[in-house]
Amino acid sequence: MKCYGLTINLKDDPEVIAQYKAYHRDVWPEVLEHARNLGILKTRIFLIGRRLFMYIETEDGFEFGRAFSAPGGGAARLRAWDDLMRGFQERAPEAQAGEWWAQMELVHAV
Repeated sequence: MKCYGLTINLKDDPEVIAQYKAYHRDVWPEVLEHARNLGILKTRIFLIGRRLFMYIETEDGFEFGRAFSAPGGGAARLRAWDDLMRGFQERAPEAQAGEWWAQMELVHAV
């Protein structure tokens, strides 16, 4: 199993944050199925202020770059979800060139 930590900001607007949380109470089934097909076993998203932290656990063969390079793999419904979520989000200042969600360094694991 592999694990990853990622971060991004939501736009600084209480209504945007409320909408983002509402969508994540009822994630579209196609999005969940796509994540499973990629080898994502578990996803957790945490929020403080407007900063999101996403933790994912994956199968050993999971390829981070491939999974996050083409959101939705071309499927219209998955691309619609990605476009919708990006409308709520802003890149974190720490994001590298080409990153949307900034990949975090694993510092400690037990």
